Amino acid sequence: MPRMSLPPQPWPTGECEELEPLVRRVLAPNGSPFTFTGTQTYLVGSEDGLAVIDPGPADPQHLAALEAAIGNARVTAIMCTHTHRDHSPAAAPLAKSTGAPIIGCAPLHIQSDAPRVDAPFDKEYEPDRVLADGEQVTGPGWTLTAVATPGHTSNHLCYALEESGALFTGDHVMGWSTSVVVPPDGDMGDYMASLTKLYEREDRIYYPAHGPAVTKPRQLVRGMAGHRRARERQIVKLLAEQPRTITELVPVMYKGVAEFLWPAASQSVHAHLIELEKQEKVALSDEQWSIAPGN
Repeated sequence: MPRMSLPPQPWPTGECEELEPLVRRVLAPNGSPFTFTGTQTYLVGSEDGLAVIDPGPADPQHLAALEAAIGNARVTAIMCTHTHRDHSPAAAPLAKSTGAPIIGCAPLHIQSDAPRVDAPFDKEYEPDRVLADGEQVTGPGWTLTAVATPGHTSNHLCYALEESGALFTGDHVMGWSTSVVVPPDGDMGDYMASLTKLYEREDRIYYPAHGPAVTKPRQLVRGMAGHRRARERQIVKLLAEQPRTITELVPVMYKGVAEFLWPAASQSVHAHLIELEKQEKVALSDEQWSIAPGN
């Protein structure tokens, strides 16, 4: 759910910004209330060997900006955190123009009739190599380690830059908003476990795919986990009063939140309810959720 309003324009769309010696960033032109100022593509390494993380949408303007930022550098890996269409479609044309392999998350094709509040999946994504948790991709002076973080999507990976303590967090942790968890592929239990996994790490800084860098990672992750647990308690409290549908829960839970965000809120509430049902705390009958017998 978006928490921070969009900053005033102009945004640095298409510009190549150096964040630290091994890391540069190029912002794609796809800003929206759900992508903040746009997808941030990261270039990791040097002219001798470069990894491109989350190449973004296959937008001609963005691809041209990436090619300009890459210049004469040798691209050795194109890496996606997951396959929503604001993250991975540029991988294929970039691989064609650079000859670099696509390495990273697994392909994932989810069909659902439910209205989407996040980007649909990239059906054309075809990696040359899928990374498992802990596997590494290396280049001259840099090492990227895959950190499996399912929850937002089941195929989500973060990438840890071992030389600097930076973690590229994709959509799992963002500085401007909590991540949307959309069933059936999004899983709240997995998402919370992945937050715990990141909290137990000692990364220096997070570079998310959307929004500003996170300079106090563990503090933010602790707050995000606490926010989700508070939502869970709120759901249980409301259902203890009376059985309710999701559409009845959302206006009460998100009072004061703009109505155009309620579809996203509904998906997160649904994800919470599915997890509570797994724990046998709530039950569903005729679209109404209630406290499960024995609770």
